[in-house]
Amino acid sequence: MSAESNTSEVADPGPVTADDVAHAVELTVTALRPALDADWDVPAGPLEWTCWETGEHLADDLFSYAGRIGSLHPSTQSHEPYGWAKRRPEGPANTITADREFGPAGLLEVLEACGGLLVAVVRSTPSTARGYHVFGVSDPEGFAAMGVVETLLHAHDMAQGLGVEFEAPAGLCARALHRLFPDAPAGSEPWPTLLWATGRGELPGRERVGKWRWYGAPRAT
Repeated sequence: MSAESNTSEVADPGPVTADDVAHAVELTVTALRPALDADWDVPAGPLEWTCWETGEHLADDLFSYAGRIGSLHPSTQSHEPYGWAKRRPEGPANTITADREFGPAGLLEVLEACGGLLVAVVRSTPSTARGYHVFGVSDPEGFAAMGVVETLLHAHDMAQGLGVEFEAPAGLCARALHRLFPDAPAGSEPWPTLLWATGRGELPGRERVGKWRWYGAPRAT
């Protein structure tokens, strides 16, 4: 199967890798860069958060995943007790934020930096390592997949708010779906399936998803 297959019919599209995280972040930054002069304080698609807040949340997720699986002594019981704050009551609670003085270009730099941290950690951490996540104690591949999913979904959200186009590659989505969404339907296009599985889209013949989650625990081989 090609890395960019157009359907999710193949049982195992291959593992999610550090290169997949890098690819997802690069796709996101490339898609959003034309909107540097747009209003980043508008809602990000269906979210209550603004595009700026969503970008900070995404950077924070990537940083957090790197810390969880890359710690010298990863915990499988709870997340690390980082300090965090909200810029406004309705916004996300983040450890990582971007200096507003540097504008959206600065926010994208922060996103790239946090993505780079996760890429480096996934590349260098033994596959036997395990770290806590509320959706299942996971391994480096699992945290890479979480980083890919968070990046692609929030790129989609921000692109909607900023009025730019974003579509994720099929192969990237297929690998993330296989790793984190074992009940995702086969035979449908991976990108629409990922949007459907996370409550962001429709699939013919299936009810729209409301509450959703992924499954981070390593899949049985």
